[in-house]
Amino acid sequence: MPNVIVNDVDLYYEIHGKGLPILLVAGLASDSQSWQPIVKDLSRHYRVITFDNRGAGRTRPQNIETSIQDIAGDCIALIRHLGLSSVNLLGHSMGGFVALDCAIRYPEYVSKLILAGTSAFNSERNNALFHDWISYIESGMNPELWFRNIFYWIFSKRFFEDKEALNTAIRFAMEYPYPQTAIAFKNQVNAIKEFNCTGNLPGITSKTMVICGKEDLLFPPEESARVLQAIPEALFAFVEQAAHSIHVEKPGEFVNLVQKFVESD
Repeated sequence: MPNVIVNDVDLYYEIHGKGLPILLVAGLASDSQSWQPIVKDLSRHYRVITFDNRGAGRTRPQNIETSIQDIAGDCIALIRHLGLSSVNLLGHSMGGFVALDCAIRYPEYVSKLILAGTSAFNSERNNALFHDWISYIESGMNPELWFRNIFYWIFSKRFFEDKEALNTAIRFAMEYPYPQTAIAFKNQVNAIKEFNCTGNLPGITSKTMVICGKEDLLFPPEESARVLQAIPEALFAFVEQAAHSIHVEKPGEFVNLVQKFVESD
C-alpha cells in the first residue's frame, strides 16, 4: 500500500474499490485498520480511502507533535495528492473532530460530511479519562488490562456477552504489528483536549449526517445531538445496541446509513 509525504509526515494510506470517493478518518489510538469491519462492504459501492493519522500506525514519524488542525491538513493534502476535487468525509470520534475542521476550513473539499460517535469538543470528564489512560501506560500497566479498560468505554454491554468477539478484539490489539507509542498517544490526547469548534458549526455548508450509538458513554447521543444540531439541517441517526464503536458493533447498519446518505439528494 502507498505512502506519500504530506506536510511533515510520511502518510500511509489505502484505497479500496471504485466510484464516488469516501475518506475515512479514524479516532484516538486508531488507524486505517480500525475500519476493517466496514471497508469491504463500503468498497462495493465507493472508492474508499483510509489512512493512518499522524501519530498512529504506519505514518511516520509517530512521535511528532500534532493537533486536530494538523491532521485535517494531512487529509486535505491527501485529497489533493489523489487528484480529487472533493470527497465524502466520514470521521469517527477524534476523526469526527478532524472531519469538522476540514468542513469548516476547507469546505470546497467536503461533498458530504458524516460524523460518527463524536461532538464538537471533548468533555472535561473525557479529558480526565484520557489522561488517566496516559498515566496507566506510564505506570507500566499490563497492556491487556489497558486495552480491556478502554473496551469498557467503547463497546456496549451486549458486546461483552460475546466472548469470542471480545477475545478477538483483545488479541487483535495485543498482536497488532504497528502499535502506537506512549508519546504519540499522549500527543493525540492533548490535541483532542485543545479542540473546540462549537462556534463554527452554524457556518458548515456540507450536507451532514450524525450517527450516534444509543449506548455511547464517551459521547452520549443526547449530548452530541444537542451540540451538533447547530449544523444547518444536520440529519441524525441513532443506532440501537451500539456504544462508541458503532461501525464495529453494527457494521451492516452503519454501512446502510452511510450509503443511503451519500446517495441522497
